[in-house]
Amino acid sequence: MRTGVRIGVDVGKARIGVARSDFHGMLATPVETVARDAAGITDLARLAEIAAELDAFEVVVGLPLNMRGEHTPSTDDATGFAARLAARLAPAGIGTRLVDERLSTVSAQGQLRQAGKKTKQSRSIIDQAAAVVILQHALDSERAQGEAPGSAVDVAAPDAKENVE
Repeated sequence: MRTGVRIGVDVGKARIGVARSDFHGMLATPVETVARDAAGITDLARLAEIAAELDAFEVVVGLPLNMRGEHTPSTDDATGFAARLAARLAPAGIGTRLVDERLSTVSAQGQLRQAGKKTKQSRSIIDQAAAVVILQHALDSERAQGEAPGSAVDVAAPDAKENVE
């Protein structure tokens, strides 16, 4: 298992949920919700700030596939966002990976419901909780398989579609 802080990102149309891991990659916890910027300036800048503040070595972006593992319009949005984020973070030596996030938001909503939170009152919390689910899945997968989860985002091909193992 690689050591170092990782950032988990759940990309939505209006908000981006952010989570972080501990240094040993055991536990994911929520950080904040970042407003999505249509121009891709302030949201990418804030994610770069968070990564620098936490001295992260990697960002894990959730890849929303449908239940059959096929790409959707949301998949294209997430891969494009991940490519732009990777280009922003690469000069700082921070890697970016895409990992399958099927059912992360559903799982997060269920956990919040069990904790007595209502969905409409918890939209930004749901985004953070989804980022926690994505990152925790990536951490658990890496620990079980002994290799980095998902697929690395190629900075040289910012609009390339990525495949997730």
